[in-house]
Amino acid sequence: MTASGSKTAVEWLASVAPDPDACRWEWERNPLGVALLPAGRRWDVLIVPGELGHHTFDVLARLVDRPGPVLVDFGDARMGFFVPPGTAARWLGTGVRGAGHGTWIVVPYPGRTTGGVRWLVPPDGSGTLTDPTLLELAMHEAAARIARDGDNRDKGE
Repeated sequence: MTASGSKTAVEWLASVAPDPDACRWEWERNPLGVALLPAGRRWDVLIVPGELGHHTFDVLARLVDRPGPVLVDFGDARMGFFVPPGTAARWLGTGVRGAGHGTWIVVPYPGRTTGGVRWLVPPDGSGTLTDPTLLELAMHEAAARIARDGDNRDKGE
């Protein structure tokens, strides 16, 4: 990510904070390089288990040039897909958690590597988000792939 792209992404992310200037100041000086930001204003986040998330991301990468921002946590145990606001309140899916209005998430500073949560796809600053319909289709295909691969392992293939 370029320095100007990182700055635009920082501005876009910090715009949801109750005090964007204080958020940017703290974020840039926080040794962990993370900020706690409210979901539900410009984006919601759908959080999926790592295996499903990685397969879902692979499918999405075949469908679109660039999905919206995607977070990955410690050890790739979970992935968070940024989707339009309101999606989390309407989403039904086993094992999928939604962070929407009234929730907060840990967000790393774009372009900086932290010891924990990191960007798989950093925000571009323009507000690009993952389309929930495409995400749902990608999750279904990914879940089918995981089930099929599990069946093949069970059969010794």
